[in-house]
Amino acid sequence: MSGVRKDPVYLAGNKVVIRSVFPDDLPILWHYIYGEADPEWKKWDAPYFPLSFETKEEYINRMTAWLSSKEEVPSRMVIEVREKIVGIVSYYWEHRESLWLEVGIVIYDSDYWGGGYGTEALKIWIDYLFASLPLVRVGLTTWSGNERMVRCAEKLGMKMEGRLRKCRLYNGRYYDSIRMGILREEWNESKKGGHSY
Repeated sequence: MSGVRKDPVYLAGNKVVIRSVFPDDLPILWHYIYGEADPEWKKWDAPYFPLSFETKEEYINRMTAWLSSKEEVPSRMVIEVREKIVGIVSYYWEHRESLWLEVGIVIYDSDYWGGGYGTEALKIWIDYLFASLPLVRVGLTTWSGNERMVRCAEKLGMKMEGRLRKCRLYNGRYYDSIRMGILREEWNESKKGGHSY
């Protein structure tokens, strides 16, 4: 994992494009994240963690510093549908030394929920990460209140690896924390089968 990636990444699917984040994208992303007091997407994306507000200037400054960082494989990219940004994909290291990586996805624009856009974006993203990093597994953590995310992960062949019962409190109700994952050999096998998502 040496060297610095300079060229923008552009990954095209049938419905979506996953691409590098550019400076011009930052005001659009800020608006999606912080432009409304109670955004609809946040009700599904770990709503038990409060969203810490950043001004547009703070967000753009932080993200500009990230854009100039030396990540060989970018830890987030935007999702586009017909050249419109609708969300992001991301990853973080749970434990880098053992290559334990977790992925994330948010479709901010609810007009693109339920149409297969997220499933295809996540498929492209996981494929890219397996191709770009020496991973043995890709994980995804969600919660039982986000049934769409669980179904999306299952469609991609991810297995339920852990269910921590009633440990997420949201709106006075307890939900389970769900850990899902897929091994490299399982991913490669599913690709051989020619699954279309």
